[in-house]
Amino acid sequence: MSETRPTDAAADSFAALGVSPDLVAALAAQGIIEPFPVQIMTIPDGLAGRDVCGKAQTGSGKTLAFGIPLIERTAHAGQKHPNALVVVPTRELCLQVSEALRPLGKARGLKLAAVYGGAPMGAQVAQLRDGVDLLVATPGRLIDLIDRKAVEVTHVASVVLDEADQMADMGFLPQVHQIMRRIGGTPQVMLFSATLDGQVQGLINRYLHDPIRHEVASEGDIADTQTHRFIAVHHMDKAKVAARIIRSVTRTLVFVSTRHGADRVAEDLRREGVDALPIHGELKQSDREPRLADFTDGRLPALVATNLAARGLHISDVDVVLHFEPPQDYKSFVHRSGRTARAGETGLVVTLVEWDQIEDVQRIQKASGLTYEIVKMFSNDPRLDDLVAHQPDVVELKRTSDVELSRRFRSGRRRR
Repeated sequence: MSETRPTDAAADSFAALGVSPDLVAALAAQGIIEPFPVQIMTIPDGLAGRDVCGKAQTGSGKTLAFGIPLIERTAHAGQKHPNALVVVPTRELCLQVSEALRPLGKARGLKLAAVYGGAPMGAQVAQLRDGVDLLVATPGRLIDLIDRKAVEVTHVASVVLDEADQMADMGFLPQVHQIMRRIGGTPQVMLFSATLDGQVQGLINRYLHDPIRHEVASEGDIADTQTHRFIAVHHMDKAKVAARIIRSVTRTLVFVSTRHGADRVAEDLRREGVDALPIHGELKQSDREPRLADFTDGRLPALVATNLAARGLHISDVDVVLHFEPPQDYKSFVHRSGRTARAGETGLVVTLVEWDQIEDVQRIQKASGLTYEIVKMFSNDPRLDDLVAHQPDVVELKRTSDVELSRRFRSGRRRR
């Protein structure tokens, strides 16, 4: 049976949460001074060795919420195999979690390694052979390395299952169960997820002992720091509309449905004078990493991604999430949109809608409470340069026939 503990609102510094001075200093050196709500909630229980379930909006600071207790409780004993393990669903998230924890590990003299698929196995085996205290891994690559006897997890005293709902969605739970069985014993387990039900609840029931459950209060799945705009576009004008939006900001993450679509849309945007590159599962890791780095650093203004490729992208300061092709369901809409307005920052989410997609988008609007008018715009519309300033009407959504939607779009085009 888990218990839920209220937030200690007075704990407005990491020191007040019980974090050691050396780690407080390491955080301050990165400009991290005040903890976020999920960190205030979970760090004290993590430091106390309790099993923790954490639920919070995407980009809420979950990595440090588990990373700080993990570093505090991991001792460097000179052993070859890890004392602490973080399991994540994607290679991008694996890299980003390891980079976030590396400065803290360095402050403690801990060796940290990241292992993930799509990268040369030999280099990762060599790194593990030198010994590692904390390992960040994707499930499939970790099992491969265990089977090759390159690493053992029997010494793991603390394990984190990060983005557990995504691991379930991506079909990785069999590998997670296999890893947990090989760890054995009773390690401290911290599980973080956007949802704590269904298959995720099964993980909690099986592997967490008397866990503390923490949930950051939210009125809904959509972050209140996101600004949403829904733009009706003509297919032939769509790339031009997207290019104009992208040119108005520094970083735009563009979403499409397929790998082929990512390649095609990136090419269409380049024809419109926008520097854009795709990122998807068919790319080699040696291509993905520099593209992601260029986008993160602001050198690449537009990254065109599929849902799967973007699952593990945790990038700060994404100005606009652009649904070039609307998602098929509400859950995908939330995950995509959550790439902006992270950790309390503001961000713009734009959904481009062709005439035959209006009803599907309206269903998503109803589910999210974003009942804004879908405003018709062409690429010469000056409102595209500042969509935050444009205030659409709130409408009552009613079912409309495809014939009526097509008629409205054509008549609107003639008036234009």
